[in-house]
Amino acid sequence: MPPFEQSLALLGLAAGLAYLLGSVPFGIVMARLFGLGDLRQIGSGNIGATNVLRTGNKLAAFLTLVLDAAKGGIAVLLARAFLGEDAAQIAAFTAFLGHCYPVFLGFRGGKGVATLLGTLLALAWPLGLAACATWAVVAALFRISSLAGIAAGVLGPVFALLLGQPAAAAPALMAVLIVLRHKDNIRRILDGTEPKIGRSRA
Repeated sequence: MPPFEQSLALLGLAAGLAYLLGSVPFGIVMARLFGLGDLRQIGSGNIGATNVLRTGNKLAAFLTLVLDAAKGGIAVLLARAFLGEDAAQIAAFTAFLGHCYPVFLGFRGGKGVATLLGTLLALAWPLGLAACATWAVVAALFRISSLAGIAAGVLGPVFALLLGQPAAAAPALMAVLIVLRHKDNIRRILDGTEPKIGRSRA
């Protein structure tokens, strides 16, 4: 984390606003707009793009993916533009936290992979591209979205260090939370029961 450039009050404001932006459940919004029902009662019950895809509506899933990534990226870019790099790092984590534990849904949110990728792209585009490439390669090889997300999240802080990024605190914190949010997925991956990308889950 770089030295604080702003007061704690301003940093707290940036954190709060980023959290609220991250809390917007675009998966649920898209599911309702496309008449897909309550996403929390479909498939895994998750509010992210992978579960939207299980409905068979690829456009709704794509829009969810883009918007969940965008909210994280926008939070970072706005914080950096108005308050500097320290605020951008804080906004990255709190926007991600908002998606995982959204106030609008009783703190029951998604796994955070798309929002993670959006924040990493905004923090430093080479870092974000490396994480996105990791997701794409792992997803193509194993066809397991959760495994791809875990790999991208865990390698985020590693890429930050390898690419000489000035701060890896936010990627490191998000990596820890990605693993915790995917603990059930990790168990199913080890058991060989984790659903493949594009397949419905009972």
